[in-house]
Amino acid sequence: MNTNPPLGKNTALVAYAPFVGFMIAFFLNKEENHDFATWHIKNMFGLFILFIVSLIVQSHVDVTIGDILWGICFLLWLYCWAMAYFNKEKGIPFLSEKFQVWFTFLN
Repeated sequence: MNTNPPLGKNTALVAYAPFVGFMIAFFLNKEENHDFATWHIKNMFGLFILFIVSLIVQSHVDVTIGDILWGICFLLWLYCWAMAYFNKEKGIPFLSEKFQVWFTFLN
């Protein structure tokens, strides 16, 4: 069993820092371009967009539905951070793989 962490693990963990973590991780990873970190940066960017959507729903549609969406986003964020911590390129079913395709500008 390989116990060495993947290259870019610290950058991947930084990507999940609240608010600007994915931007900091993006610039840290720009020179090194580690695949593991890039995967998690794209994943966190997608999560960030989901957080924004939940806030828009909360303020313009319904507070309760927005709160529920925000809570789901928060749990997904914790899960994705744990996957980065445990050296896995695993995230939100279906969406994480779509994030990898949609956000190629973050390579």
